[in-house]
Amino acid sequence: MPNAPDLARVRNIGIAAHVDAGKTTLTERMLYYAGVSHKIGEVHEGAAHMDYMAEEQAHGITITAAVTRLPWRDYLIQLIDTPGHVDFTIEVERSMRVLDGCIVVLDGVRGVEPQTETVWRQRTRFRLPALFFINKLDRPGADFERALATVRERLVAEPVMVTIPLPDYDGTVIHLIDKTCWRFAGERGEQVAITPCDEAIWQQMRPWRENLLLAAAEMDDALAEQVLAEEEPDPAAVWTALRQATLAGKAQPCFAGSALRNQGVQPIMDGVLRLLPAPTERPPSLAHRVDGSEEWVAMEADEPLAALAFKVQMWEGRRHVFARLYRGTLQAGDEIAIPGPDGTVRQERVARLFEVDANHKIRLDQATAGQIVLMAGLRWATTGDTLCAPNHPLWLERIDAREPMLGLAIEPQSSADEEKLLEALDKLQQEDPTLRVEEDQDTGQRLLRGMGELHLQIAGERLQREFHVNIRVGHPDVVTHETIERMAEADHLFHRVMEQPDGKRLELKAWARVAVTPLPRGAGLNVSAEPAVRPEGAELHLLQRQAIAGGAEDALVNGPTTGAPLQDLGVRVLDVELFSTLSSPQALRIAVAEAVRKALMQAGGQVLRPIMAMEVVAPESDVGTVIGDLQARRAVIRDTTSLGEMTIIHCDCALDRLLGYITDLRGMTHGRGQFTMTFERFDVG
Repeated sequence: MPNAPDLARVRNIGIAAHVDAGKTTLTERMLYYAGVSHKIGEVHEGAAHMDYMAEEQAHGITITAAVTRLPWRDYLIQLIDTPGHVDFTIEVERSMRVLDGCIVVLDGVRGVEPQTETVWRQRTRFRLPALFFINKLDRPGADFERALATVRERLVAEPVMVTIPLPDYDGTVIHLIDKTCWRFAGERGEQVAITPCDEAIWQQMRPWRENLLLAAAEMDDALAEQVLAEEEPDPAAVWTALRQATLAGKAQPCFAGSALRNQGVQPIMDGVLRLLPAPTERPPSLAHRVDGSEEWVAMEADEPLAALAFKVQMWEGRRHVFARLYRGTLQAGDEIAIPGPDGTVRQERVARLFEVDANHKIRLDQATAGQIVLMAGLRWATTGDTLCAPNHPLWLERIDAREPMLGLAIEPQSSADEEKLLEALDKLQQEDPTLRVEEDQDTGQRLLRGMGELHLQIAGERLQREFHVNIRVGHPDVVTHETIERMAEADHLFHRVMEQPDGKRLELKAWARVAVTPLPRGAGLNVSAEPAVRPEGAELHLLQRQAIAGGAEDALVNGPTTGAPLQDLGVRVLDVELFSTLSSPQALRIAVAEAVRKALMQAGGQVLRPIMAMEVVAPESDVGTVIGDLQARRAVIRDTTSLGEMTIIHCDCALDRLLGYITDLRGMTHGRGQFTMTFERFDVG
């Protein structure tokens, strides 16, 4: 493969979905049909090419986003297979940030599921063109029309069918643009028979074909005239117009099949080439210069380097950085600059460059705009950093990491392993920004915080397998926040006389009155520091104003009840009184901070727990037991939906009441129940 591929023939895409919808299974088929792998690795056998970590093979899920490359019809597809479990959503977030398009996989039985909605929000944020693959249509209860309905209802998207299954699905799909019938034979579906569609079948497909043509016609006036005149348009014109609609986000082409049964995969691979953008077709990225100005970064190889580091990974014990080049060319041995948020600029040297295929890397001499590469030799670059030319520093939009929801105490079984544990935890945090190591101020224990029970379990397994550290862990502890119950006012007179080292006395004196007010959920913290000043005619200078605002912020670090972080309240500094030169900025800061603390105590603290939006799937015969158990956990049941012999229960519940819930659910449903949850908000629960 050449080091600098023709960008017009490159597609950078991701595959994303809810857990167990079949993302990795689809990826394995794509690799097989492209000739990259000579054997299809199955997830349920722990042999998937893209799930190479021992923990992925043991748990049968994707944990880390894996990068690979595959040739298809003289094009190069750079593909990232992302996790579906909500605990590893940072992997999806940072993958979406550097891609040009994506395939969203849906379970043909369940349609859109909770993590699908999360993935869709991430896709929408980065304005990625998307295709849908409605998978598992071979399963009992599969209904692709219902799956499409969930796309319209829950994602507010406009799905347009390109391939559609026969009413009595036997693995055959009808291609609505080419008016052909695709049958998949051979041991692995590699033999594709494409024949003209039978007229009797085509009559059933006409409504779907009309929907497709109307969606495409919105982008092409000439095509619209043909459609309105009921003339037969040229397939190439339909492809071109549908591509324009896809790139503009006005339509999401859909493909049907069953990846596990090797059905319907080749049409979506063709769809990636014909409908998703090349790197040069994506809009330029906005960057900020060190001097505060802005510039647009276009995908050009002969301009100054601009790349985004989107993942750090320890590979064979060494630190490597995944990056997407947005502009310029990079060679092994080049110096790069990494601007920091504080205005500092670090310089490093890229020792080696690699292209990546899952857990295999291939040495590169150089990379150019549009490529996704692996870099070795960077000590400081971390997730979200911009890598740029030393003479042209700038920042691209960073990647946001969510706050961890759950924590547990962690310590080595042997005190001799203390240093080894600290080093291992540091490496895990570099790889995963949603893992945090903190110290409990009350107990002095070391806490490992993550997104959920599975996230922390995987981190513990990796500590033992990769870093050979045996650990002891405590019970999971849910992160909480605080707010206040009611409005309150308080004042404080700060007066202190201190002896100086030279024997002189320093007197400080200031008075402040403040009000605190509860705000709606999600409003954050709001500080207003525009007080009335006594005595009349006195004025505040700049340092005093800054001190007043700083004092209010100092008091908002911890809540009055448990010391947890505060949210959803406003602070107004109403009045301050100055005592001539005694009211220094330091005196005002302390007076305001103490007044705010008093007001918070009077307002009364409320503990806010993480509230999770849940979907519980249970057999119809066990629904009563499951709902009763959820109500005992003080869950708020929103609604239930029947899906064949299974029922989906939608509810909200505090995370601390769901620890270990999967074990209880399986017991109540004889192993048939399952659930998913996503963080909704912090609230009183």
